[in-house]
Amino acid sequence: MARRRKLYEGKAKVLYEGPEPGTLIQYFKDDATAFNNQKKGIITGKGVLNNRISEFLMTRLTEIGVPTHFMRRLNMREQLVREVEIIPISLVVRNVAAGSIAKRFGIEEGTVLPRSIIEYYYKSDDLGDPMVTEEHITAFGWAGTQDLDDMVALALRINDFLIGLFLGVGLRLVDFKLEFGRLYNEHDEVQVVVADEISPDNCRLWDIRTNEKMDKDRFRRDLGGVEEAYQEVARRLGVLPEAGPMDLKGPQAMQ
Repeated sequence: MARRRKLYEGKAKVLYEGPEPGTLIQYFKDDATAFNNQKKGIITGKGVLNNRISEFLMTRLTEIGVPTHFMRRLNMREQLVREVEIIPISLVVRNVAAGSIAKRFGIEEGTVLPRSIIEYYYKSDDLGDPMVTEEHITAFGWAGTQDLDDMVALALRINDFLIGLFLGVGLRLVDFKLEFGRLYNEHDEVQVVVADEISPDNCRLWDIRTNEKMDKDRFRRDLGGVEEAYQEVARRLGVLPEAGPMDLKGPQAMQ
């Protein structure tokens, strides 16, 4: 494997310089973190499964006209993506009370919300990714009003689509987190696109019949069966790799 220049390493992925200008290679790791990096572990094969799941979901979104940074999957653990200017705001869409919103407002987990709720979080590990308002975002210059309008419109459209897609394979989309970036063309025109990944790492997915958790909450809450839950999501979506979980180590990431 040719030596590549590492540009950034996060908690779950590594970004390398891409083969063409304006492209990056996104490498999926097996590392798992929770509670702002306070809890760490390894979920065997997670990187391979999330690569496949995110490829599938990003491709489906592209087919309905949602712009994303995804170009194509390269191998078991890597994707070719467009280089974007990341907007430092995570947008969370909530359909059912779970996690922090249930705790903050004393709502019983599993309560269906009156309507989908959108929350914004400032992306800062040092600050614990604090929740922020649109006023914070625009006042501090993290994103403009047009950026936010585009992000919200895309998030609601993605939510509607994914609710139906997951329902079709027996899963309830409880909530999910989206990352966005600005993509510039040769005329310096800007487009807000979906970036990062969409996978059980950043979606809460419950079995529609049993409410069994099929996502990273199994790691957060020490429920066990984490690898099996990720594999089951991939299986239901029809993208489970033929290799077994112990064979999903893939190519070695290079510095």
